[in-house]
Amino acid sequence: MSTIADVAARAGVSKATASRALSGRGYVSADTRSRVEQAAQTLSYVAHSSATSLATGRTRTIAVVAPSISRWFFSELLAGAQEVLLEHAYDLTLFAVPEQSDERRQVFDEVLPGHRYDGMIAVGIQPGAHEMAQLTRVDRPVVYVGSLVDHVDSISIDDAAAAAVATEHLIDLGHTEIAFIGGADGTETASFGDARRLEGYRSAMDAAGLGSRAQVSPAPGSMPSGYEAAVDLLGNRRTRPTAVVGVCDEVAIGTIIAARRLGIAVPTELSVVGVDDHQNAEMFALTTIRQQPREQGREAVRMLMRRLDDPDAARERVVTASALVVRNSSAAPR
Repeated sequence: MSTIADVAARAGVSKATASRALSGRGYVSADTRSRVEQAAQTLSYVAHSSATSLATGRTRTIAVVAPSISRWFFSELLAGAQEVLLEHAYDLTLFAVPEQSDERRQVFDEVLPGHRYDGMIAVGIQPGAHEMAQLTRVDRPVVYVGSLVDHVDSISIDDAAAAAVATEHLIDLGHTEIAFIGGADGTETASFGDARRLEGYRSAMDAAGLGSRAQVSPAPGSMPSGYEAAVDLLGNRRTRPTAVVGVCDEVAIGTIIAARRLGIAVPTELSVVGVDDHQNAEMFALTTIRQQPREQGREAVRMLMRRLDDPDAARERVVTASALVVRNSSAAPR
């Protein structure tokens, strides 16, 4: 098996120069880098991560913490993050940290402070004072996804505005009995973005003078949970809303399935709007607010790489685009 010394000897450079050329860290002329890369290819040399860490002072590992890995948004974001990390030859260590769980406390209090990572990406984590302190007390960069934070780099859609636009769309159609499914009050799968979307729904209802008619059915952000909550919400004809805003598309799709099972026609008897533009949204003709989590994951890694290269750069706060996509799940009430 070839070593970095073999590559250096073949390229006619020192081991330190060969290491810099292959790691991409530190200045190496283009001609030297080309010779080293050619030598490594000829010798079928693959850098060992431990050796690279010793040479560069970095672990080449990024920690990602998220409240869930089962929801479409989080899995798409992770896929995007991994794409760019692989381009930079970085590893990803993932921690699922449900709200109010023992695992979450252990990860924030013990695991993250006690392990070496070059940086961290926090996804959908409520920026509470204690957890923020745990993330930032070690000298390494952090990027927040899902909430905009002043003293670290962050990227998000405006979750409150997204849910408000979804609610306003239904109000503009003439609905006054509009319910919200989600928010996950007191459950372990809630995220900061979910709470912000609930706030957006309430603010739109209040602004339209419909605050007293607001109905909220807490539910985790999944199709089964949306289905279960919708069955309870829609089962009573006297209190049944004419429209529903789902905290995410998975909840909204679960609501559509529940309505069909109950014999409630969508959209003539019930309009449904979600947030995300899930991969199945088109299949269910779901009106939704489109966001692009895969691109958010890519951009989060790019922000982290920029921070690693320039620790003193100005903080970035990026608000990504979201737009209303009208399909056939929403219409004026009968």
